[in-house]
This record gives sequence, C-alpha cells and structure tokens, in this order.
Amino acid sequence: MTMASTTIRIDYDTLPDHFDRSRPDAIAGAIEDALREDGIAAEASNVFSHLKIEVPTRRLPEVASCLRELEVI
Repeated sequence: MTMASTTIRIDYDTLPDHFDRSRPDAIAGAIEDALREDGIAAEASNVFSHLKIEVPTRRLPEVASCLRELEVI
C-alpha cells in the first residue's frame, strides 16, 4: 500500500520575524520537529528560495493546524 504525500512549499520571505532566515536548515528542523511532536511524520528541507515540507496527505488538516500555530501559514 502506498501512502499519498503532499508537498508544501513556503517562501522564506513570508516567514514571521521570530524565525532566523539566515539559518534555513534550523527553520526546517524546527518545523519538522513541531510536526513530529504532533505525531505527524514529515520531512522538511531547505530548497534555496523556499522551505519544502513533505507530509502524508491524509494528515493535511492536522498539518495545517500545526503550521498555523507556528505562524507559517
């Protein structure tokens, strides 16, 4: 059985000021950690101009809630 996944891309310029944009790998790690704390298997990575987050499609409502709490969406 294959699991559907969704890619979320967030432009670094849209992140709130509490994120240190000079440390994109740390931002990716913090978001990945927050999602995992909520029980969501996720992979976040720095892709030059944006943050790329891979999440299970079936968990999108929970992902959105977590990302809202982090103020990234």
